[in-house]
Amino acid sequence: MPNSAHRIVFANEKGGTGKSTTAVHIAVALSYLGAKVVALDLDPRQRTTHRYMENRQATMEKRGIRLPTPRCEVFGGAGEADLLAELERLGEGFDFLIVDNPGRDDPLARTAVENADTLVTPMNDSFVDFDLIGQVDAETFKVKKLSFFAELIWEARIKRSRATIERTRPEMDWIVVRNRTGHVEARNMARIEQALTEMSKRVGFRVAQGLSERVIYRELFPSGLTLLDKGHLGELGTSHLVARQELRSLLKSLRLPEFSRGQTEMQLA
Repeated sequence: MPNSAHRIVFANEKGGTGKSTTAVHIAVALSYLGAKVVALDLDPRQRTTHRYMENRQATMEKRGIRLPTPRCEVFGGAGEADLLAELERLGEGFDFLIVDNPGRDDPLARTAVENADTLVTPMNDSFVDFDLIGQVDAETFKVKKLSFFAELIWEARIKRSRATIERTRPEMDWIVVRNRTGHVEARNMARIEQALTEMSKRVGFRVAQGLSERVIYRELFPSGLTLLDKGHLGELGTSHLVARQELRSLLKSLRLPEFSRGQTEMQLA
């Protein structure tokens, strides 16, 4: 599908993991790199990603500035067929299509996952969040079995393998992103890392470091600004600079394809 955008789906059935925040920052980061980016918010009730972009547009109008900003829409269809048609429509003429799934399991969320080229699952660095992927033994912290969500992704990847052959789309790349690692006690962090490493070998996902300092991101939401909007954030503290470096590292970890404007390496100033 040569004219279709690379689809990046952010999915996690648990709320509070920084899913929408991560999706917005990746979308804006790609826009700063010159990519043509469109976002689809699959949660018409909360509309977090869409609200972020609305706030961003309002700030630009108020300040009289222009910032790289993805196009963003809220899904208004009724079923899976509508969503598939929407993905096809939005993807035409764009380099990346970012989908922000709702924090629950429903048929639309499953359809989005099955049609992801890159699937990103943010999680807080805790066994509460890890339980979404797999269950561990209380004494050894060894993985006992896959969770429902991991089994869902496994089935989605099998379906996707067929689509890869039939529709010449790339294999699905699944990345589990560890957010809030800076708030985790060292021994617990090591146990989580061990469990994630074991689980990644069983179900085939990659692990990436995510966004550790969440307060900064919550403060940016009302203005719609991101850490990349230098010159519009006021004086930057050390925590802001560290967070920007985390974002750059995360984008690199996603290993996204080169896009149509001849970009060769994903680096942000």
